Amino acid sequence: MNFQQAVQTCFRKYTDFSGRATRPEYWWFILAYVAAAFVAGFIHEFVYYLVVLVFLLPLLAAGARRLHDVGRSAWFLLLGLIPVIGTLVLLYFMVQPGQPESNAYGPPAAPVPANV
Repeated sequence: MNFQQAVQTCFRKYTDFSGRATRPEYWWFILAYVAAAFVAGFIHEFVYYLVVLVFLLPLLAAGARRLHDVGRSAWFLLLGLIPVIGTLVLLYFMVQPGQPESNAYGPPAAPVPANV
C-alpha cells in the first residue's frame, strides 16, 4: 500500500471502527496528518484547527483498526490519555506486525496491488 492508497482508504473508512488496518496503511496516514498539520500551522491557527478536526475521526478509526490487526481491543486507544507511559505502550502496539491469521476482529487485510 502506498501513501495515496493509505490516505484514501483511511478517509473512506473514517467511521469504520471494525476490521483491521495494516502497518503501512496506518503509518502512511499518520504521515499525511503530521504533514498537513505542520503546513497548516504555518498558514494560520484557524487552518491548523480545521485540519485537526478533519483528521480526528479518521485517526481514531485507523488507530482502532490498527489495534485490531495486532489482536487488541480499540479501547487500548485510551492509553494515549496517560501522558508518557500510555503513549509509549500505544506506540509499541502500533509498530507490532499484524497477526497473519484471522483473529476476533476479522481476517487479515488483503494486500493491495501496487499498480492500482
